[in-house]
Amino acid sequence: MRMKKIGITFVTLALLAVLFLYPMDSYISQPGGAYDLSPLVEVEGVEEAGTGTFNLMTISLAKATPVTYALSRFSKDRKVLPAKSVRMHGENEAEYQLRQQRLMANSKYNAITVAFQKANIPVTLDLNGVLVMKVLKKGASSNLLEIGDIIHEIDEKPLTYSGEFGTLVAEKSAGDKIRLLVEREEEEKEIEIVLKEIPESDGRVGIGVQFEEDRIVETDPKVTIQTSNIGGPSAGLMFTLEILNHLVDEDLTKGYNIAGTGEMLEDGTVGRIGGADFKVMAAAKDGVDIFFAPDDEIPKEVKEVNPMIQSNYEEAVQTAEAIKTSMKIIPVKTIDDALAYLEKIQPK
Repeated sequence: MRMKKIGITFVTLALLAVLFLYPMDSYISQPGGAYDLSPLVEVEGVEEAGTGTFNLMTISLAKATPVTYALSRFSKDRKVLPAKSVRMHGENEAEYQLRQQRLMANSKYNAITVAFQKANIPVTLDLNGVLVMKVLKKGASSNLLEIGDIIHEIDEKPLTYSGEFGTLVAEKSAGDKIRLLVEREEEEKEIEIVLKEIPESDGRVGIGVQFEEDRIVETDPKVTIQTSNIGGPSAGLMFTLEILNHLVDEDLTKGYNIAGTGEMLEDGTVGRIGGADFKVMAAAKDGVDIFFAPDDEIPKEVKEVNPMIQSNYEEAVQTAEAIKTSMKIIPVKTIDDALAYLEKIQPK
């Protein structure tokens, strides 16, 4: 009898472990929080004297388990997202996490360059190499390169300008050997690769990786942005405003608690992001006064396929009305739109 009870207990615990811990091939999204950017953004030698705050907005995204999946079906502030709407086709979890880190890195790069441009302060842009985002199975680099590797040199030639890596590889033929200087986990390695046809290509020859250029922006004064485990591009607009608030004499916040979302593109355009509704919920909960939302234009062909799709601004307004918040939702297409709004409002 005692053994039977032990068996039942073991089966029960195993079942509970599966229900609460087993990772499904889907994700649960829910509101995150508003984070004051003052402690996260440092401009060397410059102290921000703002009376208000610029805030980074986050959402929580985690792998679903059977329990969280079921609970989310009955919740207004949680969404179940299929893996295909989060990860790209053929992308595994490690590659997804690396892509999110790169989106954040590019967001910071663009925020710094746009903020300094608006402050009329020059910057220096350099190429640090190319970052390996994916290693193709059965490609030339399989079992030699790893995702996250940074290639600094090819055949002892440092990479110094955009597009150089692709140009140098394109000059080679199948069977040619190339020597790469690779940075992996802060250590440099020399790796020799024999070029061959790229898998599932039209006969092109290469090293069989997907990569992005790793760019560096140097400024005076120096800017440091601490983002910890936050990924994605959506903090770009708020990074730009926070950095600019350090560089100009006036207080851009004027005493308000300001949040927002949107990718910052190189030309100052504010790009569309995901999760605008949950970010509005989080901002309202944390006492934000003003919320900037991308006023993106939905292409006609996209509207035809998905008639219910909304711009980030429309989604933000609808959410604000639903939760009955007095927080102001402000549409922005560019950084200039946000700055124009801040210039005209009266101090709090």
